[in-house]
Amino acid sequence: MNRALAIVIAVAVVAGGAAVALYFWKDSHPPLLPPAPRVEAPPAEPAPPAGPRNPVAVETPEKPLPPLKMSDGDVREALAGALPPSALERLVFEDFIRRVVATIDNLPREQYAARLNPVQAVPGVPRTVGKENALTWSPDNSMRYAPFMAAFDAVDTAKLVAAYRKFYPLFQEAYVQLGYPDGYFNDRLVEVIDHLLATPDVRGPIALVQPKVLYEFADPDLQRRSAGQKVLIRLGPENAAKVKAKLRDLRSQVARVP
Repeated sequence: MNRALAIVIAVAVVAGGAAVALYFWKDSHPPLLPPAPRVEAPPAEPAPPAGPRNPVAVETPEKPLPPLKMSDGDVREALAGALPPSALERLVFEDFIRRVVATIDNLPREQYAARLNPVQAVPGVPRTVGKENALTWSPDNSMRYAPFMAAFDAVDTAKLVAAYRKFYPLFQEAYVQLGYPDGYFNDRLVEVIDHLLATPDVRGPIALVQPKVLYEFADPDLQRRSAGQKVLIRLGPENAAKVKAKLRDLRSQVARVP
């Protein structure tokens, strides 16, 4: 009994001491507040469209523009004031604006659809010199391009750009229909001009190979070039220089930054 009583008293003392200690600990250590609930930041607002890098100053037409699919006659009439007859007669006025948009968009690519070209094909076949391992592009090809180059040189760039601005809403519509709902055709035009201006100046004989029916450049670097750059290379350095000069003039009038 004495032993049991001693154990009870000892437990009571320990419990009482623990209670006193807990009291004083609480007094000196106030309870921590629960952490504030985490507030999630609201989702960021989507960035507004950047807009065109090269906006076009569209001129208000004297009469409403025709629907895109019925614009060939109006476009031809407008271009008649900017192009000489020799250039106008080489254009294909059948769904003309769509042809222009599709061809320009494809020039930096590996190939473009010749059936959509807004310019008639150059008559004749490419001329070459030599055969087999010594096959080269003939300088006489420049004669095939001479009528086209003469018409190209006679184009009044300022009047051409005025017609382009007048019908720009239709060019933009055709570009959206091509698969670029958020794109701007004039931005693409400037990109393509810059791409063509980067075409290397190739002088001297250009070696060719003929793995199948069509000729290819023997130089892998030239063969890897885009369809548009290959066209300039095939024109020859003198004609290519004239085209680049006209492209620079055009770019200065349609690009925000010259």
